[in-house]
Amino acid sequence: MLIHMQPASTTRQTRPVSIPIGAQASLAGDLAVPPTPRGLVIFGHPDATERLTAGTRLLADALDQRDIATVVVDLLTEAEEAIDQRTGKLRFDMALLATRLTTICSWAQRLAALRGLPVGLLCGHTAAGAALVAAAQQPRALRTVVSFSGRADLAGSALRRVMMPTLFIVGGRDAQTAALTSRAVHEMHNDARVEVVPDAQHAFGEPGALYQVGRLSSDWFAERLERP
Repeated sequence: MLIHMQPASTTRQTRPVSIPIGAQASLAGDLAVPPTPRGLVIFGHPDATERLTAGTRLLADALDQRDIATVVVDLLTEAEEAIDQRTGKLRFDMALLATRLTTICSWAQRLAALRGLPVGLLCGHTAAGAALVAAAQQPRALRTVVSFSGRADLAGSALRRVMMPTLFIVGGRDAQTAALTSRAVHEMHNDARVEVVPDAQHAFGEPGALYQVGRLSSDWFAERLERP
């Protein structure tokens, strides 16, 4: 879970979006497009409360400052979120969440303001596993993935099929995630890098830790989301 922080000052302008996933279902999100975007990052959450936190805004602001458009989006519908709150199962459904990420990517590419932009995925926790599954399934639609405190192990055999550059950001005091990430990277055959935020635990709640996550992720995306 991202720590609730005081938001940094920003000029990023967002608007709510509703992304259809079926005849009568949609995903809630927030879209921000800078004047001259170099790329698009889909920032997906399986927990609707995460989209609204100051920590999420901080990471999205860091991307905006590098001229990267963002779609910050819930990966579950309201009805699914209610089920997940009771069972805790849907957030671990990698096939479902990966399909949602690829659906969001297709939706974004149909928007005039985003059409043709290179696309990356930014996800934490269980959604990071789904992002890696989506990356394995859609190597042409996606350019890169960034995981922070992510459960890369949940991607399973898809890890070996991820060919795009991937960044894993872990806290220096989050031994469990670090171990899972190390094993996942060992299985991958791509350009996979691990960055450690010193003295940070799983939620990056320590002073300045989340700012480092924002810097690392925005630097990574800025370098890899250039138009061909």
